[in-house]
Amino acid sequence: MLDIKFVRENTEKVKEAITAKKAKVDLVKLFALDEEKRAVTTQLEQLRAQANLSSKAKPNDQSMIVQLKQLKTQIKKLDQQKAKLEAVFSELMYQVPNVLLDDVPRGADESANKILRQHGAVPKFDFAPRDHMQLGEALDIIDIPSAARITGTRFAYLKGQAVLLQFALIQFTLDFLTDRKKVASVAEKIEKGFSSNPFIPVLPPVMIRPEIFSKMGRLTEQDKEERYYLPKDDLYLIGSAEHTLGPLHLDSTFEESQLPVRYLGFSTSFRREAGSYGRDTRGILRVHQFDKLEMESFCLAENSVKEQEFIIALQERMMQELELPYQVVLMCAGETSMPDSRQIDIETWMPGQGKYRETHTSDLMTDFQARRLNTKVRRKSGRSEFVHMNDATAFAIGRSIIAILENYQQKD
Repeated sequence: MLDIKFVRENTEKVKEAITAKKAKVDLVKLFALDEEKRAVTTQLEQLRAQANLSSKAKPNDQSMIVQLKQLKTQIKKLDQQKAKLEAVFSELMYQVPNVLLDDVPRGADESANKILRQHGAVPKFDFAPRDHMQLGEALDIIDIPSAARITGTRFAYLKGQAVLLQFALIQFTLDFLTDRKKVASVAEKIEKGFSSNPFIPVLPPVMIRPEIFSKMGRLTEQDKEERYYLPKDDLYLIGSAEHTLGPLHLDSTFEESQLPVRYLGFSTSFRREAGSYGRDTRGILRVHQFDKLEMESFCLAENSVKEQEFIIALQERMMQELELPYQVVLMCAGETSMPDSRQIDIETWMPGQGKYRETHTSDLMTDFQARRLNTKVRRKSGRSEFVHMNDATAFAIGRSIIAILENYQQKD
Protein backbone atom coordinates (compact mmCIF):
# COMPACT_ATOMS: atom_id res chain seq x y z
CA MET A 1 0.00 0.00 0.00
CA LEU A 2 1.21 3.48 -0.77
CA ASP A 3 1.12 6.41 1.65
CA ILE A 4 -1.84 8.69 0.79
CA LYS A 5 0.50 11.70 1.09
CA PHE A 6 2.76 10.12 -1.55
CA VAL A 7 -0.27 9.48 -3.78
CA ARG A 8 -1.33 13.14 -3.55
CA GLU A 9 2.18 14.44 -4.24
CA ASN A 10 2.90 11.95 -7.07
CA THR A 11 -0.51 11.65 -8.72
CA GLU A 12 0.85 11.34 -12.27
CA LYS A 13 3.21 8.49 -11.32
CA VAL A 14 0.34 6.73 -9.55
CA LYS A 15 -1.97 7.22 -12.55
CA GLU A 16 0.73 5.77 -14.81
CA ALA A 17 0.98 2.65 -12.62
CA ILE A 18 -2.80 2.28 -12.50
CA THR A 19 -3.00 2.38 -16.30
CA ALA A 20 0.02 0.12 -16.87
CA LYS A 21 -1.13 -2.54 -14.40
CA LYS A 22 -4.76 -2.37 -15.56
CA ALA A 23 -5.99 -1.51 -12.07
CA LYS A 24 -9.37 0.10 -11.45
CA VAL A 25 -9.01 2.93 -8.98
CA ASP A 26 -11.17 6.07 -8.55
CA LEU A 27 -8.57 8.59 -7.36
CA VAL A 28 -11.12 11.41 -7.19
CA LYS A 29 -13.22 9.36 -4.77
CA LEU A 30 -10.10 8.35 -2.85
CA PHE A 31 -8.98 11.96 -2.35
CA ALA A 32 -12.51 13.04 -1.36
CA LEU A 33 -12.71 10.25 1.23
CA ASP A 34 -9.32 11.25 2.60
CA GLU A 35 -10.48 14.86 2.98
CA GLU A 36 -13.70 13.78 4.71
CA LYS A 37 -11.81 11.37 6.97
CA ARG A 38 -9.34 14.06 8.00
CA ALA A 39 -12.16 16.54 8.66
CA VAL A 40 -13.94 14.03 10.90
CA THR A 41 -10.67 13.27 12.71
CA THR A 42 -10.12 16.99 13.38
CA GLN A 43 -13.68 17.36 14.66
CA LEU A 44 -13.22 14.33 16.93
CA GLU A 45 -10.04 15.76 18.41
CA GLN A 46 -11.80 19.04 19.15
CA LEU A 47 -14.78 17.31 20.76
CA ARG A 48 -12.52 15.08 22.86
CA ALA A 49 -10.63 18.16 24.07
CA GLN A 50 -13.93 19.79 25.06
CA ALA A 51 -15.07 16.59 26.78
CA ASN A 52 -11.80 16.47 28.69
CA LEU A 53 -12.40 20.01 29.98
CA SER A 54 -16.04 19.28 30.85
CA SER A 55 -15.04 16.18 32.82
CA LYS A 56 -12.96 18.42 35.11
CA ALA A 57 -15.99 20.53 36.08
CA LYS A 58 -17.40 20.52 39.60
CA PRO A 59 -19.50 17.41 40.38
CA ASN A 60 -22.65 19.50 41.05
CA ASP A 61 -22.39 21.62 37.89
CA GLN A 62 -25.48 20.26 36.12
CA SER A 63 -25.00 22.28 32.91
CA MET A 64 -21.52 20.84 32.43
CA ILE A 65 -22.77 17.32 33.15
CA VAL A 66 -25.44 17.71 30.44
CA GLN A 67 -22.85 19.13 28.05
CA LEU A 68 -20.51 16.20 28.71
CA LYS A 69 -23.28 13.70 27.91
CA GLN A 70 -24.02 15.52 24.65
CA LEU A 71 -20.34 15.58 23.75
CA LYS A 72 -20.02 11.84 24.41
CA THR A 73 -23.02 11.17 22.15
CA GLN A 74 -21.48 13.28 19.37
CA ILE A 75 -18.11 11.57 19.79
CA LYS A 76 -19.70 8.12 19.56
CA LYS A 77 -21.51 9.05 16.31
CA LEU A 78 -18.36 10.55 14.80
CA ASP A 79 -16.32 7.48 15.83
CA GLN A 80 -18.79 5.30 13.94
CA GLN A 81 -18.70 7.64 10.95
CA LYS A 82 -14.89 7.63 10.97
CA ALA A 83 -14.76 3.81 11.15
CA LYS A 84 -17.03 3.55 8.08
CA LEU A 85 -14.97 6.12 6.18
CA GLU A 86 -11.71 4.33 7.06
CA ALA A 87 -13.10 0.98 5.88
CA VAL A 88 -14.06 2.38 2.47
CA PHE A 89 -10.82 4.39 2.28
CA SER A 90 -8.69 1.30 3.05
CA GLU A 91 -10.56 -0.73 0.44
CA LEU A 92 -9.78 1.91 -2.20
CA MET A 93 -6.15 2.25 -1.09
CA TYR A 94 -5.71 -1.53 -1.44
CA GLN A 95 -6.61 -1.17 -5.11
CA VAL A 96 -3.80 1.32 -5.81
CA PRO A 97 -0.77 -0.52 -7.30
CA ASN A 98 2.85 0.20 -6.49
CA VAL A 99 4.54 2.84 -8.63
CA LEU A 100 7.28 1.91 -11.09
CA LEU A 101 10.99 2.62 -10.82
CA ASP A 102 12.31 4.99 -13.48
CA ASP A 103 14.30 2.30 -15.33
CA VAL A 104 11.24 0.08 -15.95
CA PRO A 105 10.47 0.13 -19.72
CA ARG A 106 7.14 1.76 -20.45
CA GLY A 107 5.04 -0.59 -22.57
CA ALA A 108 1.89 -2.69 -22.50
CA ASP A 109 3.14 -6.20 -23.26
CA GLU A 110 6.20 -8.47 -23.58
CA SER A 111 7.29 -6.74 -26.80
CA ALA A 112 8.47 -3.84 -24.60
CA ASN A 113 10.54 -6.03 -22.25
CA LYS A 114 14.28 -5.30 -22.29
CA ILE A 115 16.93 -8.03 -22.49
CA LEU A 116 19.70 -6.93 -20.13
CA ARG A 117 22.23 -9.70 -20.85
CA GLN A 118 22.63 -13.28 -22.01
CA HIS A 119 24.88 -15.98 -20.62
CA GLY A 120 25.98 -19.35 -21.96
CA ALA A 121 25.97 -20.79 -25.45
CA VAL A 122 22.76 -22.24 -26.81
CA PRO A 123 23.51 -25.96 -27.34
CA LYS A 124 23.82 -27.33 -30.87
CA PHE A 125 22.82 -30.91 -31.53
CA ASP A 126 23.71 -33.20 -34.42
CA PHE A 127 20.19 -34.63 -34.12
CA ALA A 128 16.67 -33.24 -33.78
CA PRO A 129 16.36 -32.30 -30.08
CA ARG A 130 13.42 -33.77 -28.19
CA ASP A 131 11.21 -31.86 -25.80
CA HIS A 132 11.02 -32.81 -22.13
CA MET A 133 7.93 -34.98 -22.57
CA GLN A 134 9.54 -37.10 -25.28
CA LEU A 135 12.53 -37.51 -22.99
CA GLY A 136 10.41 -38.04 -19.88
CA GLU A 137 8.26 -40.71 -21.50
CA ALA A 138 11.26 -42.49 -23.06
CA LEU A 139 12.99 -42.63 -19.67
CA ASP A 140 9.71 -43.36 -17.80
CA ILE A 141 10.28 -40.48 -15.36
CA ILE A 142 7.29 -38.23 -16.24
CA ASP A 143 3.79 -39.71 -16.35
CA ILE A 144 0.99 -37.38 -17.49
CA PRO A 145 -1.67 -39.95 -18.59
CA SER A 146 -1.89 -41.58 -15.15
CA ALA A 147 -2.23 -38.20 -13.43
CA ALA A 148 -4.95 -37.19 -15.92
CA ARG A 149 -6.97 -40.32 -15.09
CA ILE A 150 -6.61 -39.81 -11.34
CA THR A 151 -6.58 -36.02 -10.86
CA GLY A 152 -7.23 -34.31 -14.19
CA THR A 153 -5.38 -32.18 -16.70
CA ARG A 154 -2.23 -30.19 -15.87
CA PHE A 155 -1.02 -32.65 -13.24
CA ALA A 156 1.88 -35.11 -13.44
CA TYR A 157 3.67 -37.94 -11.71
CA LEU A 158 7.43 -37.55 -11.45
CA LYS A 159 9.19 -40.88 -11.01
CA GLY A 160 12.62 -42.43 -10.61
CA GLN A 161 15.49 -40.23 -11.76
CA ALA A 162 13.23 -37.14 -12.04
CA VAL A 163 12.50 -37.38 -8.31
CA LEU A 164 16.20 -37.77 -7.48
CA LEU A 165 16.93 -34.77 -9.70
CA GLN A 166 14.30 -32.70 -7.86
CA PHE A 167 15.82 -33.44 -4.46
CA ALA A 168 19.32 -32.83 -5.81
CA LEU A 169 18.20 -29.36 -6.95
CA ILE A 170 16.69 -28.66 -3.53
CA GLN A 171 19.87 -29.73 -1.73
CA PHE A 172 22.08 -27.79 -4.15
CA THR A 173 20.06 -24.61 -3.47
CA LEU A 174 20.05 -25.12 0.30
CA ASP A 175 23.80 -25.74 0.32
CA PHE A 176 24.49 -22.59 -1.71
CA LEU A 177 22.15 -20.03 -0.12
CA THR A 178 22.79 -21.04 3.51
CA ASP A 179 26.57 -20.90 3.10
CA ARG A 180 27.90 -17.50 4.24
CA LYS A 181 31.11 -17.81 2.19
CA LYS A 182 29.23 -18.56 -1.03
CA VAL A 183 26.74 -15.75 -0.38
CA ALA A 184 29.63 -13.38 0.43
CA SER A 185 31.38 -14.21 -2.86
CA VAL A 186 28.32 -12.82 -4.68
CA ALA A 187 27.65 -9.94 -2.25
CA GLU A 188 31.17 -8.50 -2.66
CA LYS A 189 30.57 -8.10 -6.40
CA ILE A 190 27.49 -5.96 -5.71
CA GLU A 191 29.33 -3.61 -3.38
CA LYS A 192 32.33 -3.91 -1.09
CA GLY A 193 31.05 -4.77 2.36
CA PHE A 194 27.53 -5.59 1.16
CA SER A 195 25.80 -7.89 3.64
CA SER A 196 26.68 -11.59 3.40
CA ASN A 197 23.85 -12.68 5.71
CA PRO A 198 22.91 -16.16 4.48
CA PHE A 199 19.35 -17.34 3.89
CA ILE A 200 17.45 -19.05 6.69
CA PRO A 201 15.66 -22.16 5.36
CA VAL A 202 11.91 -22.26 6.05
CA LEU A 203 9.11 -24.73 5.37
CA PRO A 204 6.12 -22.35 5.32
CA PRO A 205 2.36 -23.12 5.46
CA VAL A 206 0.75 -23.69 2.06
CA MET A 207 -2.57 -22.14 3.15
CA ILE A 208 -3.21 -18.48 3.91
CA ARG A 209 -6.05 -16.38 5.29
CA PRO A 210 -7.71 -14.04 2.75
CA GLU A 211 -6.96 -10.86 4.71
CA ILE A 212 -3.24 -11.71 4.87
CA PHE A 213 -3.20 -12.61 1.17
CA SER A 214 -4.70 -9.17 0.46
CA LYS A 215 -2.05 -7.48 2.60
CA MET A 216 0.56 -9.16 0.40
CA GLY A 217 -1.07 -7.54 -2.65
CA ARG A 218 -1.58 -10.99 -4.21
CA LEU A 219 -5.36 -11.29 -3.96
CA THR A 220 -6.83 -8.73 -6.33
CA GLU A 221 -10.03 -9.56 -8.19
CA GLN A 222 -7.86 -10.72 -11.12
CA ASP A 223 -5.71 -12.84 -8.80
CA LYS A 224 -8.75 -14.63 -7.36
CA GLU A 225 -9.29 -16.34 -10.73
CA GLU A 226 -5.86 -17.91 -10.33
CA ARG A 227 -6.19 -19.03 -6.70
CA TYR A 228 -7.61 -22.20 -5.18
CA TYR A 229 -10.05 -21.31 -2.39
CA LEU A 230 -11.27 -23.60 0.41
CA PRO A 231 -14.63 -22.05 1.41
CA LYS A 232 -15.28 -24.35 4.37
CA ASP A 233 -12.05 -23.15 6.01
CA ASP A 234 -11.94 -19.65 4.48
CA LEU A 235 -8.36 -20.29 3.33
CA TYR A 236 -6.50 -20.04 0.04
CA LEU A 237 -3.77 -22.36 -1.23
CA ILE A 238 -0.61 -20.34 -1.87
CA GLY A 239 0.76 -19.81 -5.37
CA SER A 240 4.35 -19.50 -4.13
CA ALA A 241 6.26 -19.74 -0.84
CA GLU A 242 6.68 -15.96 -0.57
CA HIS A 243 2.93 -15.62 -0.01
CA THR A 244 3.39 -16.97 3.53
CA LEU A 245 7.06 -15.98 3.95
CA GLY A 246 6.30 -12.26 3.47
CA PRO A 247 3.84 -12.06 6.40
CA LEU A 248 6.24 -13.89 8.74
CA HIS A 249 6.95 -10.56 10.48
CA LEU A 250 3.38 -9.23 10.48
CA ASP A 251 3.02 -6.40 13.05
CA SER A 252 6.70 -6.73 13.99
CA THR A 253 9.65 -4.36 14.25
CA PHE A 254 13.26 -5.28 13.42
CA GLU A 255 16.25 -3.54 14.91
CA GLU A 256 18.41 -1.87 12.25
CA SER A 257 21.35 -4.11 13.14
CA GLN A 258 19.32 -7.24 12.27
CA LEU A 259 18.78 -6.33 8.61
CA PRO A 260 18.89 -7.70 6.03
CA VAL A 261 16.94 -10.78 7.09
CA ARG A 262 16.79 -13.35 4.29
CA TYR A 263 14.70 -16.51 4.03
CA LEU A 264 14.68 -19.46 1.65
CA GLY A 265 11.29 -21.16 1.54
CA PHE A 266 10.40 -24.48 -0.05
CA SER A 267 6.76 -25.30 -0.74
CA THR A 268 4.31 -26.92 -3.05
CA SER A 269 2.46 -24.19 -4.97
CA PHE A 270 -0.98 -24.16 -6.54
CA ARG A 271 -2.28 -22.17 -9.51
CA ARG A 272 -5.36 -22.54 -11.67
CA GLU A 273 -3.55 -21.18 -14.76
CA ALA A 274 -6.89 -19.54 -15.50
CA GLY A 275 -5.44 -17.12 -18.04
CA SER A 276 -3.39 -19.61 -20.03
CA TYR A 277 -6.27 -20.59 -22.36
CA GLY A 278 -4.74 -23.67 -23.92
CA ARG A 279 -1.12 -22.49 -23.82
CA ASP A 280 1.61 -24.93 -22.75
CA THR A 281 -0.81 -27.79 -22.20
CA ARG A 282 1.88 -30.34 -23.01
CA GLY A 283 4.13 -31.56 -20.21
CA ILE A 284 5.01 -29.96 -16.88
CA LEU A 285 5.82 -26.37 -17.88
CA ARG A 286 2.44 -24.95 -16.81
CA VAL A 287 0.69 -27.14 -14.24
CA HIS A 288 -1.72 -26.65 -11.32
CA GLN A 289 0.64 -28.06 -8.68
CA PHE A 290 4.40 -27.60 -8.58
CA ASP A 291 7.28 -27.31 -6.13
CA LYS A 292 9.38 -24.21 -5.77
CA LEU A 293 12.24 -22.69 -3.79
CA GLU A 294 11.68 -19.01 -3.09
CA MET A 295 13.83 -16.23 -1.59
CA GLU A 296 12.35 -13.50 0.63
CA SER A 297 14.30 -10.53 1.95
CA PHE A 298 13.65 -7.70 4.44
CA CYS A 299 16.08 -4.79 4.22
CA LEU A 300 16.60 -1.06 4.77
CA ALA A 301 15.02 1.33 2.24
CA GLU A 302 18.36 2.60 0.94
CA ASN A 303 19.50 -0.95 0.14
CA SER A 304 16.41 -2.40 -1.55
CA VAL A 305 17.50 -1.85 -5.18
CA LYS A 306 20.96 -3.27 -4.45
CA GLU A 307 19.30 -6.16 -2.61
CA GLN A 308 17.34 -7.02 -5.75
CA GLU A 309 20.51 -6.85 -7.84
CA PHE A 310 22.21 -9.12 -5.30
CA ILE A 311 19.36 -11.65 -5.44
CA ILE A 312 19.51 -11.70 -9.25
CA ALA A 313 23.28 -12.23 -9.03
CA LEU A 314 22.60 -15.25 -6.79
CA GLN A 315 20.08 -16.61 -9.30
CA GLU A 316 22.63 -16.20 -12.09
CA ARG A 317 25.46 -17.80 -10.12
CA MET A 318 23.35 -20.89 -9.44
CA MET A 319 22.31 -21.07 -13.10
CA GLN A 320 25.97 -20.82 -14.10
CA GLU A 321 26.80 -23.67 -11.71
CA LEU A 322 24.26 -25.77 -13.64
CA GLU A 323 25.72 -24.50 -16.95
CA LEU A 324 22.30 -23.62 -18.35
CA PRO A 325 22.06 -20.88 -21.02
CA TYR A 326 19.82 -17.99 -19.97
CA GLN A 327 18.95 -14.34 -20.48
CA VAL A 328 18.05 -11.66 -17.91
CA VAL A 329 14.99 -9.59 -18.83
CA LEU A 330 13.73 -6.32 -17.34
CA MET A 331 9.95 -6.54 -17.51
CA CYS A 332 7.98 -3.62 -18.90
CA ALA A 333 5.28 -1.71 -16.99
CA GLY A 334 2.42 -3.76 -18.42
CA GLU A 335 4.09 -7.05 -17.43
CA THR A 336 4.88 -5.94 -13.86
CA SER A 337 2.57 -7.21 -11.13
CA MET A 338 0.50 -5.08 -8.77
CA PRO A 339 2.83 -4.86 -5.71
CA ASP A 340 6.08 -4.61 -7.71
CA SER A 341 8.05 -1.47 -8.43
CA ARG A 342 10.40 -3.48 -10.65
CA GLN A 343 10.33 -7.06 -11.91
CA ILE A 344 13.29 -8.82 -13.51
CA ASP A 345 13.00 -12.34 -14.96
CA ILE A 346 15.47 -14.99 -15.99
CA GLU A 347 14.51 -16.95 -19.08
CA THR A 348 16.26 -20.26 -19.75
CA TRP A 349 16.86 -21.74 -23.19
CA MET A 350 14.54 -24.67 -23.90
CA PRO A 351 15.85 -26.70 -26.91
CA GLY A 352 12.55 -28.60 -27.21
CA GLN A 353 10.78 -25.30 -27.97
CA GLY A 354 13.71 -23.53 -29.59
CA LYS A 355 13.32 -20.43 -27.41
CA TYR A 356 13.91 -18.90 -23.98
CA ARG A 357 11.18 -19.44 -21.36
CA GLU A 358 10.71 -17.78 -17.99
CA THR A 359 12.10 -19.84 -15.10
CA HIS A 360 12.86 -17.19 -12.45
CA THR A 361 11.29 -13.93 -11.28
CA SER A 362 12.67 -11.26 -8.96
CA ASP A 363 10.20 -8.75 -7.47
CA LEU A 364 11.14 -5.52 -5.70
CA MET A 365 8.18 -4.25 -3.65
CA THR A 366 9.85 -1.29 -1.83
CA ASP A 367 7.67 -0.70 1.30
CA PHE A 368 4.39 -1.53 -0.48
CA GLN A 369 3.79 -4.87 1.28
CA ALA A 370 5.48 -3.84 4.54
CA ARG A 371 3.09 -0.90 4.95
CA ARG A 372 0.11 -3.28 4.70
CA LEU A 373 1.77 -5.88 6.95
CA ASN A 374 2.96 -3.26 9.46
CA THR A 375 6.51 -4.61 9.29
CA LYS A 376 8.98 -1.97 10.47
CA VAL A 377 12.58 -1.35 11.42
CA ARG A 378 13.73 0.72 14.38
CA ARG A 379 16.67 2.87 13.30
CA LYS A 380 19.64 3.50 15.59
CA SER A 381 18.27 7.01 16.04
CA GLY A 382 15.11 5.50 17.57
CA ARG A 383 12.90 6.42 14.60
CA SER A 384 10.76 3.63 13.13
CA GLU A 385 9.96 3.19 9.43
CA PHE A 386 8.70 0.48 7.12
CA VAL A 387 11.17 -2.08 5.81
CA HIS A 388 11.62 -2.78 2.10
CA MET A 389 10.91 -6.27 0.76
CA ASN A 390 12.14 -8.40 -2.15
CA ASP A 391 11.08 -11.86 -3.24
CA ALA A 392 12.53 -14.05 -5.97
CA THR A 393 12.60 -17.56 -7.37
CA ALA A 394 15.57 -19.67 -6.35
CA PHE A 395 14.36 -22.56 -8.52
CA ALA A 396 10.96 -23.51 -9.87
CA ILE A 397 11.60 -27.24 -9.80
CA GLY A 398 9.45 -28.41 -12.73
CA ARG A 399 10.78 -25.81 -15.16
CA SER A 400 14.33 -26.45 -13.99
CA ILE A 401 13.92 -30.17 -14.66
CA ILE A 402 12.67 -29.33 -18.17
CA ALA A 403 15.74 -27.15 -18.80
CA ILE A 404 18.18 -29.79 -17.53
CA LEU A 405 16.58 -32.64 -19.49
CA GLU A 406 16.43 -30.71 -22.75
CA ASN A 407 19.82 -28.97 -22.59
CA TYR A 408 21.72 -32.09 -21.51
CA GLN A 409 19.96 -34.62 -23.73
CA GLN A 410 22.03 -37.01 -25.89
CA LYS A 411 21.22 -38.75 -29.12
CA ASP A 412 20.57 -42.04 -27.32
